[in-house]
Amino acid sequence: MADQNVTSMLEVSGPKCAIRVFEARPAAAGTYPAVIVIQEWWGLNDHIKEVASRFAREGYVAVAPDLYSRQGNKVTANPDEAGQLMMGLDKKDGVADLLAVVAHLKGAAGVNGDRIGVTGFCMGGSYALLLPCNSADIRAAAPFYGEIPSNDTLSKLACPIRYFYGDEDGWIQMSDVERLQNVLRDSGKAGEVVIYKGAPHAFFNDTRKEVYRPEQAKDAWKRTLSLFARELKR
Repeated sequence: MADQNVTSMLEVSGPKCAIRVFEARPAAAGTYPAVIVIQEWWGLNDHIKEVASRFAREGYVAVAPDLYSRQGNKVTANPDEAGQLMMGLDKKDGVADLLAVVAHLKGAAGVNGDRIGVTGFCMGGSYALLLPCNSADIRAAAPFYGEIPSNDTLSKLACPIRYFYGDEDGWIQMSDVERLQNVLRDSGKAGEVVIYKGAPHAFFNDTRKEVYRPEQAKDAWKRTLSLFARELKR
C-alpha cells in the first residue's frame, strides 16, 4: 500500500464541455489500475475526494469526475439544491461524460487502461451500475445504494459487481434490490448484493453522523477492496 498520494485537478474533454476531475494516485512511480469514484448528489465535495484518496493509498489511480461540470461545477450541502442538480443531469449525459473519463484513463500515463473499476454512492451508485452496462472497459463495479436500472439494461452488464444496500434505505426500494438479485442469479452474471440490516441510505458517508454506520461502512470497504484486488490487480 502506498504511503503517500499525489493529488491534482484535471480537465478531461467531454462531449459537451470540459469535465473537471479530481485525481489521486500513489506517489511511487509505476503503472496502476484505475478506479472511478462517482459523487453523491451533493457534487464533487471533499468527502468524495477523500474516498478517492483512500483508493490511491491502496494502490490505484483514483479519479472522481465532477458530473455537474455541465451545470457549472456546483457543490452544495442543501438537499433541495442537490435534488435540483441531480434532476438537471440527464442520465444519458452523465453516462456520456463518464465514458469520456474511461477513454481518458485508457490513454493516461501510469494507468493500466485494461484494469478500470468503478464505485459510487447514492446518485453515484446509480451511475456505477449504469456504466458497466454501457462499457465493456469496466472490469469491476461496486455501487452503493444506487437506483437499479431496467432488466433490459442490466442484461448488458459486462463485469462482476458487488452492490451495497441498507434495509432501512428510504430512497431505494427493497423490491428493486431483489430484482437485481434475481437478474444476477437468472442470467448467471458474476455479482452479489450485500444487504446490511438496520443501515440507512448513505451509511458509508462518515461526514454525515446521522446516517453513518461505521461497522457496515468498514465491512463494505473491505468487500470493495477485495473485489477490486481480484479483478483489477491480477
